[in-house]
Amino acid sequence: MSAERLLEALDPEQRQVAEALRGPVRVLAGAGTGKTRAITHRIAYGVATGTYNPAEVLAVTFTTRAAGEMRTRLRALGAPGVQARTFHSAALRQVRWFWPKVYGGEPPQLMDSKIPVVAGAARRNRIQVDQGTLRDLASEIEWAKVSNVRPDAYEQIAPTRNREVSGLDAGTVAHVFATYEELKREQGRMDMEDVLLIGAALLTEDDRVAATVRQQYKWFVVDEYQDVSPIQATLLDLWLGGRDEICVVGDPAQTIYSFAGARAAYLGEFVRTHPRATSVELVRNYRSTPQVIETANALLKGTSTGAVSLRAQQPSGDAVTWRELPDEVAEADAVADHIVRLQREGVPLREMAVLFRINAQSENFEEALASRSIPYVVRGAARYFERPEVRQALALLRASARAGEAAAERGDALVSQVSGVLAGMGWSTEAPAARGQARDRWESLTALVSQAEEYAAGDVAPTLQGFVAELDRRAHEQHAPVAEGVTLATLHAAKGLEWDAVFLAGLQDGSMPISYATTPEAVEEERRLLYVGVTRARKHLSLSWSLARNPGGQARRKPSRFLAGLRPESATDRATVQTSGSSSRRRSKASVCKMCRRPLATARERNRGYCSECPLPYDESLFESLKQWRKQRADAESVPAFVVFSDATLEALAEVRPTDRKGLLRVNGIGAAKLERYADDVLAVLAGATASGSGDGDSENATGK
Repeated sequence: MSAERLLEALDPEQRQVAEALRGPVRVLAGAGTGKTRAITHRIAYGVATGTYNPAEVLAVTFTTRAAGEMRTRLRALGAPGVQARTFHSAALRQVRWFWPKVYGGEPPQLMDSKIPVVAGAARRNRIQVDQGTLRDLASEIEWAKVSNVRPDAYEQIAPTRNREVSGLDAGTVAHVFATYEELKREQGRMDMEDVLLIGAALLTEDDRVAATVRQQYKWFVVDEYQDVSPIQATLLDLWLGGRDEICVVGDPAQTIYSFAGARAAYLGEFVRTHPRATSVELVRNYRSTPQVIETANALLKGTSTGAVSLRAQQPSGDAVTWRELPDEVAEADAVADHIVRLQREGVPLREMAVLFRINAQSENFEEALASRSIPYVVRGAARYFERPEVRQALALLRASARAGEAAAERGDALVSQVSGVLAGMGWSTEAPAARGQARDRWESLTALVSQAEEYAAGDVAPTLQGFVAELDRRAHEQHAPVAEGVTLATLHAAKGLEWDAVFLAGLQDGSMPISYATTPEAVEEERRLLYVGVTRARKHLSLSWSLARNPGGQARRKPSRFLAGLRPESATDRATVQTSGSSSRRRSKASVCKMCRRPLATARERNRGYCSECPLPYDESLFESLKQWRKQRADAESVPAFVVFSDATLEALAEVRPTDRKGLLRVNGIGAAKLERYADDVLAVLAGATASGSGDGDSENATGK
C-alpha cells in the first residue's frame, strides 16, 4: 500500500498522528476514537516512506490479544516485520537471550503461578492463611515489585500508599514477601515481575547488552501508556537510552489500575518531561451514539482527569435508559426483560453485556437470565455457584441439612443457621477493610446470607433443607451449556471490549463508588471505572440501581453520587417491580397467591404461585403436555429441560396458545434460534390440545368452577 493511500483512510487527527513520525509524540486518545488505527497507520506510513526499518520498530502494549491485533493490522498495512509485543514478552525474549552470555547457564525457570511459593513462604513464617488471602498476598507482592518496593522497605512504604492485605499487618506481609524471594532463589525460579527487573538489570549492568538492544530497536510505540508501572517505565527508559524516538498513546480517563501499580502521571506529565513533544488529541468517537457520548462526557465534566471531550460520529440512537428498582432481584429481572426485548428486535445475545462492580453481583443476573432460558457467559470469573467458596459453603449447608432440622424445630431462624455454617468458614458480618480476593470471598458468602433472608421472607415454613433445595435449583439452572450468550462481567474485565447494548447495574453508593474507596484519589478512579463502562456501549445504554438488597427490604440506598446531574428526573423509570410474566423466578416462590394475595399453604401452591381457590391463568393439562414434550426433547438433546424452554415460557404458551410462528415470537423466552428449532413441535402440541378440546370455556382450569 502506498504512503498516500495509507493517509487517505484517516480522519484529520489520526492523520496528524501518522505524519508525526519523529518523536517524542503523545497521543491522548479517547474511547472509541480509533487509536489502534492511528498508531498502526503511523508505523506503516513510517515504513512506506522509508523513515522506519520495520525490524527496528518495537510496539509495546499490555495484553497478548492487543499485541496480536496490532500485528495483524500491521501485516495488512504492509509492515509485517514490526515487533508488536507486551512488555513482559519483549523483556522475556531479551532475558533468555542475554542471560547465558552475561551470567552463564540458563535463566531461572518462569513460574506459572506465585501461589504455591507464596503458600510456602507463609508456612515457613508459621502463618495460616486461606486461598483468598494467598491470592491477595500474591497480588500485593506483584504491586510491590512493579512499584520498585523491596521487601525490607515494604513495612514503611505500604501505609503511606494505603496498601493493606486483609487480616495481616504490613510487617507480616513484608516477612512473607522476603521469604517468597528467598524460596524463589532456592528453587531457581522467577516470576513475571522478575522478568522486567532482570531485563532492567541486564541493561544497567552490562554496556554490551544495552548497546545491542538500542542498536536493534530505534523506534518505540507504547499503547495504553496510562497503565505503565514504575518498573515498566524504567525498562522503557533503558531501551531508549536517552533517545526520544517514542510515541505514547493513552487515555487518562481510562486509568483504572492504580491499585495494581499503574501511574497515569507518566502520560499526564509526558509533555513536561519531553518539552519537544508533539501532542495530538483523538476526539472523534466512531463507536457510540450521541446519547451514549453525552452521558460519558457529562460523567467527567468538571473533573481533573485531563481527558478529552468526545465527539460522536454515529447517527442518533435510542435514549439512555435509567432505572430505579426496589431491590436487586427486581433490578436483575428488569435487565433480563430488557435483554429479551432487544433480542426480539434483532440484537444478538453476544452483542449484549451486563456490567457490575464486583463478581459477587453476578448471581442475581445469572438466575434472571437462566430463568428465561437466555444463555450467558461470565467473563473473567467463575459463575457464582462454581466459585470455590460458594461450592464449599453449599457442601457444608447440605451436610447440616442432612443432619436434620432440630435447630429449626427449636425455633432458631434459618438465617442464623446459615450464618452459623458460614461462620465456620471464617465469614462474619464485618466486611474486610481491604480489597482483593478476601473481599470477593466475603461478598460471595454474604450473598448466600442475603439469599437465606430472601427465602425465609418468602416461605411460610422456611427450613434449611428447603433452602438447600432452592440453592441446588438455582445452581442447576445456571449450568446450561453455552455456545454464545449475554456477557456478564465486572467493569475491570470489560475494559477494551464493546457491545451493541450495555447494562450498567448496581449503581448505588457503596457499590459505585465501592465502599472501600475512601480517599479522593480512589473515588475518582471509581468514576473513571464507570466511564469505562459507559463507553463500552455502541447503541443501547442502560443504567440501573436498587434501593434495597432483598425484596421487601428497607429502601435505604441512594443512587451513585456520580449520577447526580446526569439523569433527567423525567427519564428515570421508578418501578415497583420491573418484570414480565416470565420473570417469576424468586417471586413465584413468594408466600402469597399471585391473584388473590392470600397466603400459600402447601408446597404445591407455592410451586404454582396460586392458591387452590384461584383459577390458573393457563390450561394446566396443556401445560403438562408441553412439559412432557420438553422432557422428550431435552433427553434427545442431552440437555437440562430448562435449556429447551423454562417453565415460565411453557406457562405463557399454555395461556396465550399461539397458532403460528409469528405468535410464538411474541412469547417471552422464544427467540429466532428457538423458533427455528422448536416451532413445528410446539405448534403441533398446541394444535393437538385444541383438537382434543383442552382448555375450552367449560374447563375447570379455565373457569375455576
